[in-house]
Amino acid sequence: MDRSAVVFVILTFLALALVPRVTGPFGIDLVTKIMIYAIFALSLELLVGSSGLVCFGQAAFFGIGAYADVLLSPASGAPSLLWILPACMLCAAGAALLVGALALRTKGVYFIMVTLAFAQMAYYVAHDTPLGGGSDGIYLSAKPVLGAWLDLGQPVALHGFTLGCQAAVFVFLALLLRSRFGRALAGIRVNEQRMRATGFSTYPYKLAAFVISGAIAGLAGFLFAVKDGFVNPELLGWHLSAAVLIMALLGGLGHLRGALIGAFAFALLQEFYQSETIFGAFAKHWHLGFGLTIIASVALLPRGLVGVPGQLRERLLGRVARSQKELQDESC
Repeated sequence: MDRSAVVFVILTFLALALVPRVTGPFGIDLVTKIMIYAIFALSLELLVGSSGLVCFGQAAFFGIGAYADVLLSPASGAPSLLWILPACMLCAAGAALLVGALALRTKGVYFIMVTLAFAQMAYYVAHDTPLGGGSDGIYLSAKPVLGAWLDLGQPVALHGFTLGCQAAVFVFLALLLRSRFGRALAGIRVNEQRMRATGFSTYPYKLAAFVISGAIAGLAGFLFAVKDGFVNPELLGWHLSAAVLIMALLGGLGHLRGALIGAFAFALLQEFYQSETIFGAFAKHWHLGFGLTIIASVALLPRGLVGVPGQLRERLLGRVARSQKELQDESC
């Protein structure tokens, strides 16, 4: 990232840290939810933007992390954050290892369909078996704690912890993508055949990226279950995989900050079109306005919201160049 991008990210995290001081319970809950979606979008950015792997089953790992939190929590007493969080991430990573080991043997649209098929299998396991509580879902008996220092049942504490997780994931991925591993993923995205010709075994790199992505999605699912205190099969549905893919596209693929921007834009647009104060009765049909906005964004902003400053700069420079050329023509 260039200096301006680093400054933007730092200012964004500082602004998020100040949210509990400037807003009430609704604002804290909304921003916490958006930050969880941002972590979820970062997990997909590692696959789509950095590796060129379009996964349509990312919600499966998100849902597995959420369900693991509920199923592994003791019936009485609050679980310790020290073991419940790693356990949820390991469950999601284990599922990603199994799915990735099979799905990565395919390419293109076949890879998309295989990941979607696995996600739907996970959905029906949660929906049609007693393990997942069926369509009614399961309630979380007690929210995790870290001794007497941190109780995630408190909205402000959960907001701060989610912000810390988001920052940690962002820094981890930024360092990962700057490493030899990240450069190898970039090469695979651009031309996998050439990477193989230069001696790289691309399958282990893609599988490792898939597992890391699944673990991060599991972290987001864990946080979502803690925030709502409830999980249901919809957390594993294909529509959530589509939503997080739209977040990544809306923000701008190939940029970690694009995942953050896309998650915030997606959630705020939803809140905007669902507002009865602004749209009145039309708020019931919010999907229409929301869908048209997404279509317009993709058409007018091919590089996503993160590319808006560059597009404006190019247009400005183009106008300046045209003006200079017109002046030169007049002088001649």
